[in-house]
Amino acid sequence: MRYPLLNLLACPMCKNFPLKLYVIEKKTTEKDYAIIKPFCDYYCGRHEKLVSSLDTNKLECELCVKEDVVYGVLLCEKCGRWYPIINSIPFMYPDNRRSHPRVKSREEEFIKKYRDLLPGEVREKIK
Repeated sequence: MRYPLLNLLACPMCKNFPLKLYVIEKKTTEKDYAIIKPFCDYYCGRHEKLVSSLDTNKLECELCVKEDVVYGVLLCEKCGRWYPIINSIPFMYPDNRRSHPRVKSREEEFIKKYRDLLPGEVREKIK
């Protein structure tokens, strides 16, 4: 998942925006992208601020689009729900789909592997 996706994502349950990102593992690609600053129109996920509150001349958008969050967590600070990022894909299922065996098993594997690296707000919510 790339940081600019935070410019678009909202909680599927309460529709809160923006979501808080906790990075566990990320990788950087060497590929160059032709971009126009600011790359994100409303929210900068890398700086966790509204674009309008940032000095756009100092933004490192060309670096931001090269970084891929491989494992991490998205947290909704309004309703407290959390969503894992597994193999660069945010698993943002609504509550009724999270109990599906395939989704639940992926989430359980993620918790088992990264429990100690998860933020306190998430550790409090898992069994």
